Amino acid sequence: MKLTLPTILTLFRILLIPVFVIVFYLPFAWVNTAAAIIYAVASITDWFDGYLARALNQESSFGAFLDPVADKLMVVVAIVILVETNPSLLITLPSLIIISREITVSALREWMAELGSRAAVQVSFVGKAKTTAQLFSLILMIYHEPFFGISMYQAGLVLFYVAAILTVYSMWVYLKAAWPIILENG
Repeated sequence: MKLTLPTILTLFRILLIPVFVIVFYLPFAWVNTAAAIIYAVASITDWFDGYLARALNQESSFGAFLDPVADKLMVVVAIVILVETNPSLLITLPSLIIISREITVSALREWMAELGSRAAVQVSFVGKAKTTAQLFSLILMIYHEPFFGISMYQAGLVLFYVAAILTVYSMWVYLKAAWPIILENG
């Protein structure tokens, strides 16, 4: 396996996970800002690795496998930490919805790929909107500090609910697209 720049960025994102966790739990006043920056950097590398893979013609099956794994790991770790530090139904319910969808759609994509029908469950605009809302919501909730008197945690929580709604809708879109193939091969 040849390591390409996009794959290196994906591996870097995975390596940022323990750094993010350690920084989040440090006993210093600046940890919310630092953890939010680490999460934002990881999120930016997600965009760059895909862009560079296409632009440099360095797409690979390993990169196609590793990229969504890195994404899911980073998101799930951030969500688990936020639920642990803010245990309530208000955060737990959308967290369960988002994590459940990620597992379900990943499994669906894998199964569809085995059937040679992965194109039926390609990332849609709704999926990208969900990812964007989720990204910004997690950054704001991790940052947690008020900004010009506005609670970033509360703003992030509102976006988190938007992401959860888009999560359910995007899963419905994927299942609807896959349903004829599911019925044919079930």
